[in-house]
Amino acid sequence: MSLEFRALVFSVRGLTGLLCRVDDRALAKIPLEGPMILVCNHINSLEVPLVFSRLTPRQVTGFAKSETWDNPLLGKMFDMWGAIPLKRDYPDIVALRSGLKALEQGKIVAISPEGTRSWDGRLQQGHPGIVTLALRANAPILPLAYYGGEKFSENLRRLRRTDFWIEVGQPFYLTTRGERVNGEIRRKITDEIMFQLAMLLPPKYRGMYADFTAASKKFLRFV
Repeated sequence: MSLEFRALVFSVRGLTGLLCRVDDRALAKIPLEGPMILVCNHINSLEVPLVFSRLTPRQVTGFAKSETWDNPLLGKMFDMWGAIPLKRDYPDIVALRSGLKALEQGKIVAISPEGTRSWDGRLQQGHPGIVTLALRANAPILPLAYYGGEKFSENLRRLRRTDFWIEVGQPFYLTTRGERVNGEIRRKITDEIMFQLAMLLPPKYRGMYADFTAASKKFLRFV
């Protein structure tokens, strides 16, 4: 790691630790080696630098909307983290190939299937792009959920620290069970992945995936 990268990690970890009370003990469950797809929820702009800085020295990259690079400061930071620009208006083959290459190199690739920030912390419907990536890479998926960060802006205005919790689930692979992966199957697999995220969250944050009676694990193979 370069001195500039070390300085970035130290600064981000220190600043977020000053502004938040972070419970990151669950991060110890993440393996130190090997490729992995980290599937996360997406609340606001806080969780990416907070979690990424605490995963170091693991090599971590992830998908970020291409508009992020319109901000020079954020673009510089995301370049240092090796983030992958993602065009959200259509299937981005270039981004998919970059994600596959990162997994081949043994990196963690983070993805938020919701595709956009929820702001209130409640899970939105997941998009199926993660299914294509995981099936092509045959890499394990690890659900990682956080909550509390939705209160960050309000707490900052009141000069209060924000309680930020991180939970990590069990790793699993996707299996098609011999079925042809069409749009319907892709939707079912995506929802199964999202329910694994929901199970890590307190009830009020589960959003569209609050009804566990609708959850299934048909296309998930747990390690």
